[in-house]
Amino acid sequence: MGRVSRGEAGTGREAGAGSGSGAGGTSRHGTTGDRDPGLQPERTRLAWRRTTLAGTVAAVLAVRAALHGGPSSASIVACAVCCALWVAFLLVAQRRILALARTARPAPLPARQATAAALCAVALAVCAAALVV
Repeated sequence: MGRVSRGEAGTGREAGAGSGSGAGGTSRHGTTGDRDPGLQPERTRLAWRRTTLAGTVAAVLAVRAALHGGPSSASIVACAVCCALWVAFLLVAQRRILALARTARPAPLPARQATAAALCAVALAVCAAALVV
C-alpha cells in the first residue's frame, strides 16, 4: 500500500504531465482570435501595392512592345486584353488594400478574390509574353 500512496502523491508527474505543455501553452498563447496581428496588415497592404505596380509596369511594357513595330489588329487586341486584365487586377487589389486599411484585423481574403487576382496575373503574364514573342 505504501507504494500505491507514494505513486499517487509522488513528484506530481502524473498530474503535471498532461497540464504542463498542453493546457499551459494553450492558455498562455491563446487562440488565433486572441493573436495580435502587429504590422502584418500593413505589410500585406504594401505587398499588394508593389504587386499592382509590377503589373502596371508589365502592362505598359507589353503595350510598348506591341505598338513598337507599328500597330496591327492582333497587337491592338492583345493590348486591349492586357489593359482589361490590368484594370481587373487593379480593382481586386484596390478592394483588398482598402479592406486592409479599414481595420486592425481584416477578414481573410475570400477565395473568389484570390482566384480572380491569380487568374488576372497569370493571364496578364501570358498576354505580355505573347506580345513580346
